[in-house]
Amino acid sequence: MSEPGPTLNPEAARRGAPQSAAAPAPEFATLIEGPPPGLLRRFFTTHRHIAGMLAGALVDHVRTLQAEGRGTGPVFGAQRVLAALFRPFLDRSLRNEPFPVQFRRRLEILGPTYIKLGQILSLRQDVLPRAVTEELKNLLDRLPAVPFERFKTLVAEQLGRPVESMFAEIESRPLGSASIAQIHRATTVEGDAVVIKLVKPNIRETLRRDAVLLRLFGRFVQIFLSRFQPRRIIDEFVEYTLREVDLRREADNAETFAANFKDTPDIVFPKIYRRYSGDSVLTMEFLDGIKPSDPSAQSLTGAERDRLIDLGAAAIIRMLYQDGFFHADLHPANLLILTGTRCGFIDLGMVGRFDDELRRTLLYYYYCLVMGDSENAARFLTAIAEPGPGADPAGFRREVEDISRRWSKTATFEDFSLGELILRSLGKAGQYRVYFPVELVLMVKALVTFEGVGQILRPGFDVVAVSQTHIGRIFMRQFSPLRIAREALRGAPEVVDALVKAPLLITEGLRFLEKTTRQPPPNPLAGIRGTMIAGASLVAGAILVAFGGPWPLWLAFFALAVVLALRRGEG
Repeated sequence: MSEPGPTLNPEAARRGAPQSAAAPAPEFATLIEGPPPGLLRRFFTTHRHIAGMLAGALVDHVRTLQAEGRGTGPVFGAQRVLAALFRPFLDRSLRNEPFPVQFRRRLEILGPTYIKLGQILSLRQDVLPRAVTEELKNLLDRLPAVPFERFKTLVAEQLGRPVESMFAEIESRPLGSASIAQIHRATTVEGDAVVIKLVKPNIRETLRRDAVLLRLFGRFVQIFLSRFQPRRIIDEFVEYTLREVDLRREADNAETFAANFKDTPDIVFPKIYRRYSGDSVLTMEFLDGIKPSDPSAQSLTGAERDRLIDLGAAAIIRMLYQDGFFHADLHPANLLILTGTRCGFIDLGMVGRFDDELRRTLLYYYYCLVMGDSENAARFLTAIAEPGPGADPAGFRREVEDISRRWSKTATFEDFSLGELILRSLGKAGQYRVYFPVELVLMVKALVTFEGVGQILRPGFDVVAVSQTHIGRIFMRQFSPLRIAREALRGAPEVVDALVKAPLLITEGLRFLEKTTRQPPPNPLAGIRGTMIAGASLVAGAILVAFGGPWPLWLAFFALAVVLALRRGEG
């Protein structure tokens, strides 16, 4: 249901034993509908909690300094006075809690938009303190659900026809209810097993209203806390969330994944039923499988487990480093083990995209990591970073190189996993004032999920050995003659256009030279020599432009031609 799970922490993935299958799932609370509050009222409510967060942070900071015996000096005295003034106005249930807990609780009080924001923030260990990101992983993920009769009414309204004409049966109890949508199992009138996903009422209006307030808040906080890049994080969150609320995008994503993996039938994505879908309702194939944490998964043979791990590695590495289009909300609940030892991916509303240049750089980075080349791994990761004010990219590169070198000596999941290595490297970004795109953090989440699931299926498996085969294949494919030729053909229209214009450019240049060389030189041979050199320089420059040569070189040729022509004119 597009809610990031708590598995970004490899330690949690390592120790997470599955719950008993016999334990009854708790019921969902009933969602109480009503129009979202007006922008002005929401503004004051939101900023009341923001003020509470800031005051709570100060109170917790003073309390921590006092407990550690570091509370001295006039600055601390001023902070202590302010904390004493603010403390009586804080919520009694929160004032004695550490700041990360206060932050998480206030996000829950503010509602679905802010819960979703907190779940995204829990991934940003490259920007936020680890204590905050760890606490945010405890955010609610079972939110109130729309009553069943209301659910059916909304589905009918969104699709413009009676539910009975589309579905023979719909289960009354939701499979899940998250901040944006809820899902129910159903059977179509044709007899196909499906799930129906419905965007909750008023959620779009709530998201758009909160987006306005969040952007204002981000721009304000950026002035004081630029190190944590609040404006960037909030803009990323708003962009991703507004995309996710349009279920047509999820349908498109599922079909894109299916097309990318059409040559790999053992990696499965749900089929989309377009005739029963719209922007607020999505009907898709129900994949009948088990989660990797399910006790029945332990009955698989060793060969079957190895096969599943290899499939998962192939799928994730291919998404990231070959297609540049990947599942950005990957956690064990969104992975299924299907009959026939196949791997299924569900909940495809949130995807990440790498452009070709970023994808290639990340491919080289990951390749160097698994091959043990710490120096080049640090170089490629630093090349992706965006420096901020006061940035120290060289210091960041040295730090990452040291971390990678230590990891290469103890490359086991128990001590220092591959995902943990990348997380630690990204976690140093804020210290050196460099920043990474959110897609890179989502990439790490996918890798950590793969490691965690692999450890559940085969404790102690070698993630490097499994990765090397697949990343090596993609790396070599990057340099295949066919791929290089295909990449070259991308620029063919521009090359052809330049070639078409080159004769005209040369002709006009020669006319210019002819006009500037009308006066006969005292030495005819010198004039011929200068004209020939100028003409040759002009032609060479035109050819370099036509074939995309380096601009300093063709600019030098053109400059030489002009200088020779002017000198000839003066002569």
